[in-house]
Amino acid sequence: MSAVVLSGTPLSGRVAVVSGASSGMGAATAERLAELGAAVVVLARRQDRLDQVVKNIEAAGGTGYALAVDVTDRAAVQAAADRVADRFGKADLVFNNAGVQLISGIEELKVDDWQRQIDLNITGLMNVIAAFLPHLTDSAARGRPADLINTSSIAATRILEKFSVYSGTKAYISHLTRLLRVELGRKMVRVATVEPGMVDTELPDHVTDPDASRLMAGLIHDIDVLQSADIAETVAFMAAVPRHVNLTEITVLPTAQTV
Repeated sequence: MSAVVLSGTPLSGRVAVVSGASSGMGAATAERLAELGAAVVVLARRQDRLDQVVKNIEAAGGTGYALAVDVTDRAAVQAAADRVADRFGKADLVFNNAGVQLISGIEELKVDDWQRQIDLNITGLMNVIAAFLPHLTDSAARGRPADLINTSSIAATRILEKFSVYSGTKAYISHLTRLLRVELGRKMVRVATVEPGMVDTELPDHVTDPDASRLMAGLIHDIDVLQSADIAETVAFMAAVPRHVNLTEITVLPTAQTV
């Protein structure tokens, strides 16, 4: 069944930025936001993947622009924000989606994996906020919609063995978002998290722990898991509601997922 709920071009005139846009939820969301009328800038490290996303957007009649950026590089993200402003004007919709999932038991001391998750899931997220928040507050001050939507996970609240560091990074994102609303909601910047359950993307491919791999493979085999298009439509809906409505935390689960 199609994930499409929205119709028309409710995002016409908006400038969207999607990080982690080279595949999966990021790519699907970028394409859907463009289909709904937004000019969409896609950020990730893999230029060839980004170029394909832009080709898909343009083939469907939309406007896309690819910037190869490592979001852990603060200066590079700021430079990207400046290029967005020069080309399209300031962004008013940021889907802060870049992340990585590396699962291991804590006693394995895979400190490089710990650091990679912290660098991308936390520092990368903060770099995007730092670069694009002035865009959002400016948009809101001019009476326009302004959305910061961060990708968290149900792992932020679930107690899952061997997920300690990954879950910790996602808990940071979820609680940070709640705190940011205190400061930014009064300025009419909508701040939100989307917290997916099991999605059939390439993210589980990064998991090398056999227990976690079996858990994810089992879910994909046994139940009708989420698709990237499901998350894309959720993010689009969060951005398309009237400006005074802030859907602050949306948990999206496959109906049959119970773990």
